[in-house]
Amino acid sequence: MGLIFKSRKHQPAAEQPEWLMARDSFPFYIKAPMVVIGLYLFFYILNLLQEIIVPFAFAGLISILLNPIYNRFQKWKFNKILAIVMTIFIAILVVAGITFFLSSQIAQFGDMIPQLEKKTMKLLDNLQVWLSSAFGISTEKQMSMLDEAVNNSKTYVGKTVNTLFGIISYFILIPLYVFLLLFYKPLILNFIFEVFDEDNSEQVAEILQETKGAVQSYIVGLMIETSIIATLNSIALLILGVQYAVLLGVIGAILNLIPYIGGIIAIALPVLISFITKEGYTTPLLIIASYTVIQFLDNNIIVPRVVSSKVSVNALISILVVLLGGTLWGVSGMFLSIPFVAVLKIIFDRIDELKPWGKLLGDSMPEDPPEKVVNPREAEEKQQTLF
Repeated sequence: MGLIFKSRKHQPAAEQPEWLMARDSFPFYIKAPMVVIGLYLFFYILNLLQEIIVPFAFAGLISILLNPIYNRFQKWKFNKILAIVMTIFIAILVVAGITFFLSSQIAQFGDMIPQLEKKTMKLLDNLQVWLSSAFGISTEKQMSMLDEAVNNSKTYVGKTVNTLFGIISYFILIPLYVFLLLFYKPLILNFIFEVFDEDNSEQVAEILQETKGAVQSYIVGLMIETSIIATLNSIALLILGVQYAVLLGVIGAILNLIPYIGGIIAIALPVLISFITKEGYTTPLLIIASYTVIQFLDNNIIVPRVVSSKVSVNALISILVVLLGGTLWGVSGMFLSIPFVAVLKIIFDRIDELKPWGKLLGDSMPEDPPEKVVNPREAEEKQQTLF
């Protein structure tokens, strides 16, 4: 297993194993399809085992985040099982407190449902008149388009319900996984150390330590980002005089954790409330403008500096892996993608053959890049001045 830390690239041919020599003898047109097929099978299996891997991956992240609390209870001479139970109980209390705050505030929206229905019907009537006069679309055509949109929305609602049931099952599986991961932590760590050679024990310990720090900092970064966005949203809505400004700001910040779709819903909620409680279109337009500015600050300043920088993954790779994670596992994949890449970077940085990939994932610019590639014109001018 020393292959992970000791490169065999420079070993003499006589010392290399037969399988490595056979691998190097394959031509490129054979190795390339094998790599592609291997990657396809790998991601196919990951997609196939989504219901098993995703909750376990979340439990792993949460276990790493809760590990300092668990260690604190251990230092206080708590029984091991009691320490784990107390750690999970504190986490559940925090989640329950946030859920209670949101649910108690959301219950107040029930009083606004009749106003929402009345305002919605009025807006639909105005929209029908405008479409007929501006584009010549008949009422019958508009109704058929509306029916088609409703049918499509039912499909999305069905997917959302399935997602909610999946989340409920996660609430059962994740605490169980967290308990078992914390309970068997010595066994798991001992296995990792025994898998590798004793000469690499210090490097293995360093990788594990940095992995734990990267995951913890990423989750803390997400919490900081959510708090900042919630504050900015609430301040903007309070200035504009929108009812339930703090609640809408917090909900918008939580929805903002879901890329793309969450941001749209986060804007739609305060816009609807402003339509109900205020006349005219000035406030809704100002809300859209405010949220657009906040989204711009979030995407270009807050996320790169607060979230991505804590795991040392550059913005380009962050966007790519989030999109790839969304394609593979949906919203869950978007959350898991950056910590996964951060762990890969930590490993790549300690393998000689993979260090270029680690640098590609990172956010540190090279101090002496090759000028012939980066800026060939300047390199050519310098070459001419020498002669």
